[in-house]
Amino acid sequence: MQLPDESENRMEINIVPMIDVIFSILAFFIISSLYLTRSEGLPVNLPSASTGQSQPSTKVTVTIESDGNIALNRQPVELSELETKVRSLVEPNSETLVIVNADEKVDHGQVIAVMDSLRNVEGAKLAIATQEP
Repeated sequence: MQLPDESENRMEINIVPMIDVIFSILAFFIISSLYLTRSEGLPVNLPSASTGQSQPSTKVTVTIESDGNIALNRQPVELSELETKVRSLVEPNSETLVIVNADEKVDHGQVIAVMDSLRNVEGAKLAIATQEP
């Protein structure tokens, strides 16, 4: 038996539009996160090497630009100050990977001078960045 004040249509909540909105927001965040990249150094033209391997994430990046300027974690630094600044970034009793990004047009002697300075830092493990072919 139906009471006179009750309607024949039952009230219900349609959740399909809410699901569509949530999937749209989810797709937006997934697609936008693909464009988030971490820049590890200043832009330089790296030489290619067939034996190059990817290294785990690093805390220290030394960049040598084509004009010979040196940068430590994107901050300009002189060669004479490089060793002490890297030493302050390296954690004691652990190996920290120091990646050297040298432009292919940089003089070989300057790259060796930077690497020689970095070898004096205990706990610094050196790696040279290259482009994959």
